[in-house]
Amino acid sequence: MSQDHVLVRREGAVGVMTFNRTAQMNTLEPAMLLAMEQALQDLENDSQVRVILVTGGESRVFIAGGNIADLHQRDALAHYRDFSVLVHRVFRRFEECTKPTIAAVNGWALGGGTEFLLTTDVRLMAEDAQLGLPEIKLGLFPGGGGSQRLMRQISPCQAKLLMYTGDFISSQEAVQMGLVNRAVPWERLLPEAMALAQRIAEKSPWALRLLKSAMTQGAEMPLNAALQHEAVTISLLLDTQDAHEGCQAFLEKRKPNFVGD
Repeated sequence: MSQDHVLVRREGAVGVMTFNRTAQMNTLEPAMLLAMEQALQDLENDSQVRVILVTGGESRVFIAGGNIADLHQRDALAHYRDFSVLVHRVFRRFEECTKPTIAAVNGWALGGGTEFLLTTDVRLMAEDAQLGLPEIKLGLFPGGGGSQRLMRQISPCQAKLLMYTGDFISSQEAVQMGLVNRAVPWERLLPEAMALAQRIAEKSPWALRLLKSAMTQGAEMPLNAALQHEAVTISLLLDTQDAHEGCQAFLEKRKPNFVGD
């Protein structure tokens, strides 16, 4: 596995993960997925990182899906053993990441690229970028979680239309559907994503972590169970110094200094 597949750096409290196989359109092969998983683990383990920003960098490609030639050579058992289990594991790791994730979609995000996008928390997209799930045009369907996550994030009829037709959608359409938060000019994408990440990183790390847990886990529970989970989770925050620092700062009319304790 080449560490060059995914580059990792830290800017203040923001960990930046950049896909770096532009010549291969950042396609999701096993080595790429393992590099993504390792990069995520490194950023999660870095106590200085509070928010994780994921992007394709200065290229015009985010993730252009899977390697079709490789897929064409596989049979059912090989695909399940060598790829399907791996992609689901890695994508789930991103979905359950303990730190907020922001995707800066700098270009094509097709097939597995759109499926990966669905595992991130907040999404900014270049105005000229496009999303799409074109697997149906190959006699397939989205198998990296897209057939399940998409219907949980936008209306089922819109999700089914996208998957049945395989059509691409613009950034403006993605915003209207609620798939991304906002579309920005390409040259402003990374600066705006970084500014947003830094603004979130100013918040209490424990509050962010437990809030994300409450939302991620609660979304898969019946409402009554989710409310109980929320009640327990918010109560846990009162054992952190950050919670009392926030309240004290409010009473003293000053900006809180959250340190993650």
